[in-house]
Amino acid sequence: MTDLIPVISGLSKKTDSKIVLVVLDGVGGLPMSPGGPTELEAAKTPFLDALAAQSQLGQLELVGPGITPGSGPGHLSLFGYDPLTYTVGRGALSAVGIGVKLNAGDVAVRGNFATLGEGRTVLDRRAGRPTTEKNEEIVAKLRAAIHEIDSTPVEIYTESEHRFVVVFRAGSTPLGAHISDVDPQVTGVPPRDAQAGDEASQKTANLVNEFVKRAEATLSAEPQVNGVLFRGYSDVPHFPQFSDVYKLSAACIAGYPMYKGLASLVGMNVLDVDSVEDAPEGKLDALRREWDNYDFFFFHVKKTDSTGEDGNFDAKVGKIELFDSVLPQILDLNPDVLCVVGDHSTPSRLASHSWHPVPVLIHSKYGRSDAAERFTETEAVKGSLGLRPGTALMPLLMANALKLEKYGA
Repeated sequence: MTDLIPVISGLSKKTDSKIVLVVLDGVGGLPMSPGGPTELEAAKTPFLDALAAQSQLGQLELVGPGITPGSGPGHLSLFGYDPLTYTVGRGALSAVGIGVKLNAGDVAVRGNFATLGEGRTVLDRRAGRPTTEKNEEIVAKLRAAIHEIDSTPVEIYTESEHRFVVVFRAGSTPLGAHISDVDPQVTGVPPRDAQAGDEASQKTANLVNEFVKRAEATLSAEPQVNGVLFRGYSDVPHFPQFSDVYKLSAACIAGYPMYKGLASLVGMNVLDVDSVEDAPEGKLDALRREWDNYDFFFFHVKKTDSTGEDGNFDAKVGKIELFDSVLPQILDLNPDVLCVVGDHSTPSRLASHSWHPVPVLIHSKYGRSDAAERFTETEAVKGSLGLRPGTALMPLLMANALKLEKYGA
């Protein structure tokens, strides 16, 4: 990918036009059997279909051919930041997203509560997706048992459901964040030991391994939430700010802390949202309430990803249909540019993220005619946008909103 940020920052201009970027997390899919439909193809989406017939469609590769994006790199790519240049671990995104201030030298780690069986074998990497209330109960137990390791202060926070965050606070010597994952990302095997990738990270790896040991001892009587898995270590990242690059006043409408953290790191204002993911009214209320105050809205929908990770094809279809049912409320605001896209594919067939390109739809007054008739993977292949890198999206949205000056004489 080419880093377009220096170019775009010199071309962008402030206008009154408004852009709405809807990210249906993990929306790309696969047929469950040869010749069958993907989740998007199986879903009844009359409003998305009507919009697609009036829009430009195509596909995006968020990182590169054959590379499976994590949610952080996927979103950075959509925001125009080359994820191979601008890197950040999941831990920092989650920590910032729940309002934890990170200082230079600290390391934040994203954790999953897990279910361990005999021989510490991982039976469920998400511990059956416990409620956030159960998460808070478990975090309270861990806080009582683990608040310092080897004179290093340790802070533990609930994120959501099975997710939690640990922050190791640095003293006079910064902690390194180049550490291997404890999470094996498969079941049927034990958690891995954290390994340091460089000398500066050895102390952090030791801290992580000791935390895992103490956490398992503390949770040994729990029938389901009795283990912890770590991945996504990160120190404090710094990015060019969205307002400087695009001259946009940008707002984030999201429920999950990680996405709030990512938006905050690039300089978006994170709006207060009274919402749960299965009831999008709170997000729509925030969009309507703040419509006059911003010219760019990042509107995130999570459950299209969660259901795919659970391997639940029908549930993912239902989440797509739920979004379709509220799409008219977004269209009623008459945005100058509306984009619907995924940050990666999460096929129910794989029950995980995948390398497949994601479909993208751009609706504006200035789009050329397009052969695509539905917002699906197959129809997106027919679209006039073709196959593009994820970092091309923001320049395309800016151009369709008439927010870019001409390049060169």
